[in-house]
Amino acid sequence: MQTNTILAVIDQEIARLTEARRLLEGSSKGTKVATKRRTLSAEARRRIAEAQRKRWAAQKKAAK
Repeated sequence: MQTNTILAVIDQEIARLTEARRLLEGSSKGTKVATKRRTLSAEARRRIAEAQRKRWAAQKKAAK
């Protein structure tokens, strides 16, 4: 192969890779998938709070 031919092939490969990188960067920036947040009922929040208070009380009692 001639040097010019080799350089032309390398330039084509660089252009192809540059385009692939541009496409990948563009797709990762603007396509954040929104996750649906689940809401807890007031009763569920109350039960969780009570359980946490019990854990805190047990820790406090064990520290004495």
